[in-house]
Amino acid sequence: MKDKVVIVTGGGRGIGEGICRKLASEGAKVVVADLLLEKALATAKEIEKDGGVAIALKTDVTKRADVVLMSSKVVEEFGRIDVLVNNAGWDKVEPFLDSTEETWDKILAINLKGVLYTCKEILPLMIQQGYGKVVNISSDAGRVGSSGEAVYSAAKGGIIAFSKTLAREMARYKINVNVVCPGPADTPLFQEISLDNPKLAGALEKIIPFRRLANPNDIANAVCYLASDEAEYVTGQTLSVSGGLNMV
Repeated sequence: MKDKVVIVTGGGRGIGEGICRKLASEGAKVVVADLLLEKALATAKEIEKDGGVAIALKTDVTKRADVVLMSSKVVEEFGRIDVLVNNAGWDKVEPFLDSTEETWDKILAINLKGVLYTCKEILPLMIQQGYGKVVNISSDAGRVGSSGEAVYSAAKGGIIAFSKTLAREMARYKINVNVVCPGPADTPLFQEISLDNPKLAGALEKIIPFRRLANPNDIANAVCYLASDEAEYVTGQTLSVSGGLNMV
């Protein structure tokens, strides 16, 4: 990853922060893109403290103008974009029949449409420079479903299908597109979701073969491999990082 320019959306905390710090530790120049600028700045500062290179950009992936501005700022700063990691996500756990259209729109906008926006903007740049890797963060919910997460599962399943198609279309340009599907992970988002069900983590740990939730580093290590030149011949693949919870 030495000197590769990497954008990580939702990079300010949780899995995104773990991905940013891992890629920076491998020599990448990291763009921490996040709606919460203070979180992005904190992550970038920690990377710099460890001797890495990082900048923070406030970005709302649901707004195409934000994505266009982010992309132009990165090119202005570093001259190129080598890797795009679409990590930004959001969820609200509730039975589908209790959910509202407003919630559907928010979940689809952040988890799915944001990926469409970033790919639409950044892939032409990768084609022009003759190099690029895209790693989209989906979820095992998008592979096998998850009670209380119907629309989230639909959005994450959409990412998988979109990525496979994109991998086929981008192969002629030698651009890799792959997916990482985390299982339950100990992140701020999971903690927020668990507020109404404090026993959730313990229940999940009992059914995960490794008997623990994932931590951000578990996911980051998988992303780092797919973003690296070691995965040059890997494209259109979906890698589950769930401690064995789903073996499909």
